[in-house]
Amino acid sequence: MSTATAGATRLEKDSLGTKEIPSNVYYGIQTLRAVENYPISGMRAHPTLIRAFGMVKQAAAEANKELRLLDEKRANAIIQAAKDVQTGKFNDSFVVDVFQAGAGVSFHMNSNEVIANRAVEILGGALGDASVVHPNDHVNYGQSTNDVFPTGMRLATLLELAKLYPALDSLSEALEEKGKEFHGILKSGRTHMQDAVPMRLGQEFAAYAGAIRRATAAVKQSSEYLRELGLGGSAVGTGINTHPDYREKAITHLARISGQSVRPVDDMRYAMQSNLAMAAVSSALRNLSLEVIRISNDLRLISSGPNTGLAEVNLPGLQPGSSIMPGKINPVMPELAAMVAFQVVGNDVAVAMAVQAGQLELNVMMPTMSYSVLQSITILTNMLRQFTDKCVAGLTANESRCAFYTQATVSLATALNPYIGYAKAAEIVKESGSITIRVFVEVATLLINKSSSPPGT
Repeated sequence: MSTATAGATRLEKDSLGTKEIPSNVYYGIQTLRAVENYPISGMRAHPTLIRAFGMVKQAAAEANKELRLLDEKRANAIIQAAKDVQTGKFNDSFVVDVFQAGAGVSFHMNSNEVIANRAVEILGGALGDASVVHPNDHVNYGQSTNDVFPTGMRLATLLELAKLYPALDSLSEALEEKGKEFHGILKSGRTHMQDAVPMRLGQEFAAYAGAIRRATAAVKQSSEYLRELGLGGSAVGTGINTHPDYREKAITHLARISGQSVRPVDDMRYAMQSNLAMAAVSSALRNLSLEVIRISNDLRLISSGPNTGLAEVNLPGLQPGSSIMPGKINPVMPELAAMVAFQVVGNDVAVAMAVQAGQLELNVMMPTMSYSVLQSITILTNMLRQFTDKCVAGLTANESRCAFYTQATVSLATALNPYIGYAKAAEIVKESGSITIRVFVEVATLLINKSSSPPGT
């Protein structure tokens, strides 16, 4: 790491002029210009995006070394620097705001400058000495923001999704377990928020599990588009300034480095013009979130009370729910789940607007796509872990309340339809007194139990 004196500066030059740079920082003049130009949100790049860019730069350097386009000494230093970036040790050097110039040029140059200066340091030079390792001529050899940023964005999304899938699997398994645990408990079904025929509480939870499993499968299916990479396409997808073998070698190295089964896309122009891959993943995350919102809303309803609501299930009590009402416990995890899911739905709108905003050979709105999709995956992953562990896994059934509603619903008369017909059953419901109601409740319950389906059906 740099040992330059804090407060000292170094002079750097680019095509627009010169600027004083703090002597101990790993970024350079183009990064500093971006910091000055975009003081927008105070938010910086997602750590997984930084890691992915480190992988892309390592793969590119390995390919250029193999093709003898970079000398071995420089290439090895760049490879080591890129590995160091992947560990997260240099995350504080990525200082460009997430809202920045189009296409992600500023973040890309931030990456090039940090890796170049780390490589300079590895070779024993002084930070900022581009004659040792140049951010454009060496770190960025054969590359353009236009093929590197889409590649890094797609790879980062794959890496972050790998963290989401276990959380989704845990949730569906927990819901399935509750489906089995609650299989023997009858409750009143509800449609239109009105009493409907009885069902098993376990069937309700098994259905939730099925929805999450299907939403998970949709996310996985949509993510396959991310595996098609346009690295090597250079500025407009034609591969200008690249070796004929660079593209295949770089992506082969990237697959090995990342552990992801990425591959060269069949049309590099498509990979640069279109961000269908990001739209598909974002849309699948939105649809998953809609299911999470629906399930969380149901849990809030069926746990409402405890004395004046439905109170069919009991959620774990995690914290006091009121600053004024003693003893009040709120459904905090379903509330959290809904709020996180709302944010994901909003992020998808931003992604959709960005994806449709491309022109001709490039979509320059990639920074907001990357930020929105990666944030959605991260907050969903973190929320689902908490929601599963602190809500679903610990909820219990209030069997007496479920039994009360089962026997109180006049929709039990539906079970009499095959025997006396819909019209006569409706008349009984309309005209019956409490004694008659008890009679057909008992009869209908027997009929339902007799024809009850096995778990999950």
